[in-house]
Amino acid sequence: MLDVVSRSQRGRICDYRRGEGCLRTPAVLRNVDEGDSCVVPGEKGRILRILGSEISVDPELLTTASSGVMSQPLTKDGMTVLRLPVNGSEIIPDDSEVVVVPNAFELRSSFRTLVDQVIKVRKAAGFGRLVVMLGIAEPANLALLAYMGIDVVDDGFARAAGVNGFRLIPEGTMSCDGDCSEQNVADMETEVGKIRTFIGAGRLRELVDQRSFSSAGEVAALRLFDADGYAYQEEACTIAGGRFSCNTIQALRRPDVARYQRTLSERYVPPKHKKVLLLLPCSAKKPYHISKTHKFFAQAIHTAQHDTLVHEVIVTSPLGIVPRELDAFYPANSYDIPVTGEWKPEEIATIQRMLRELIEKHHYEKVVCHLGEDAELVRDVCPDMVETVVGDSVSPASLDNLDKALREATKGMRFEKWDNDRSEAVRAALSFQFGNEVAEALIDENTTTMGKYPYWKIFRNVNGKKVQLGMMSAERAMFSLTPDGAEVLKAMGRNIVEILDFELKGSLFAVGVVKADHGIRIGDDIVCVCNGEIRGVGVAMMCGQEMEQMKRGIAAKMRHYSK
Repeated sequence: MLDVVSRSQRGRICDYRRGEGCLRTPAVLRNVDEGDSCVVPGEKGRILRILGSEISVDPELLTTASSGVMSQPLTKDGMTVLRLPVNGSEIIPDDSEVVVVPNAFELRSSFRTLVDQVIKVRKAAGFGRLVVMLGIAEPANLALLAYMGIDVVDDGFARAAGVNGFRLIPEGTMSCDGDCSEQNVADMETEVGKIRTFIGAGRLRELVDQRSFSSAGEVAALRLFDADGYAYQEEACTIAGGRFSCNTIQALRRPDVARYQRTLSERYVPPKHKKVLLLLPCSAKKPYHISKTHKFFAQAIHTAQHDTLVHEVIVTSPLGIVPRELDAFYPANSYDIPVTGEWKPEEIATIQRMLRELIEKHHYEKVVCHLGEDAELVRDVCPDMVETVVGDSVSPASLDNLDKALREATKGMRFEKWDNDRSEAVRAALSFQFGNEVAEALIDENTTTMGKYPYWKIFRNVNGKKVQLGMMSAERAMFSLTPDGAEVLKAMGRNIVEILDFELKGSLFAVGVVKADHGIRIGDDIVCVCNGEIRGVGVAMMCGQEMEQMKRGIAAKMRHYSK
């Protein structure tokens, strides 16, 4: 019986129970015959013992990860041995709760194969089983293995290294005199405690970034995992996370950062009436609009109705660009990054690429740049822009220049009403969250919006009655739909969770899920449907595939119930 206690992307803390015993993961099994969970020698090879159940992990016919020769899974007592190589389509018996990879040591020499095989093993195992990999772990790569989705490892490699005079610590490998195997094992146990702490805080990726510098191999593995394993990572990545730091170049390739950039490119549609693009610097305080710097900017921007024609876009790393209406959304509201005025080539390329895409998508008539020295980042993209900063961006002269430049840029243009401006900003934000098709269906001629950003409400006139469709809040950092608003998602087949026929009260548990949209991510608004009728609206606590595969745990926290 498996309970997921906490998640941080693919990393997770689980409680696995058999009888009276409980194994908490991530876990390190000792290669010592003690306790109810360990790896011990047998007459024909190693025996894996988990909570008293045993299975041989060394079959008579051995294959290697690079051989291309597939071996048949061996199942006994709720555990399945899956020898590398695997293709991800292996059939694991329904009553098997643990998938064991006995020859994972071979993956240490090929990081591309490591990424490929871990993803395929997890695909075969699904979300509802533990994955155990033997012979691969040491203190320095434990965080990465947990981040990749490995639940249990053993201390075999660390012991062997220690016997041969190699001291393994999370920061790297050193030579030592004598047998230091027990110190290596002790460091693995300490590292597991740190990993659990980071998972509990939803920040495992930060520990992985730190540990990756322990060796060139770990850097290579993480780079390949970010590149080749993006879809695998993104599926388990929340859309509403907490604060995180981007202190390394590799952190620029985090899956939540990459997803933001892709979503902005593929889904987001800027407010249609905006004619002037205003480029602004980011701020240390998030969301930007509550920072002192951006409040100064606002005083210069919002001096008359010409502000309805101005589209504020923040230039930043690691995200690239952030339209103002999205600065309260994750991850724009949550990241920290060192600010030194020094821009890496990768950061510059991302900013320029995303800015070009935005300008091609929405042809602005004028561009005003309030970036100061950082204007050099965008001059190639916007050669005709008007620059307004003199010295500091919030100096009286700079702010006065900004006001005058915006007035001049909008001279002769037809101003938009503030109510219409807000509705268009709401529609643009909805396009980012749900896609433009849903945004257009929610914001139509019968829709009105109310409130001050980021506390927006959406209403529709239905037979002379004002019906609320949803609202946005800074606390949730996205829109939350009512059952009336969820009808739009249902009509388009988006974020649907089909449930068994029962009275929905409290949270929705995975055992009650029949089918779920595989596009659902943790934090998404979901619509519970039974026999074609909406039973409730809530927030996903699992991704869609996990909802289908798990038999325990909260699939969604419900917010509305249909009467």
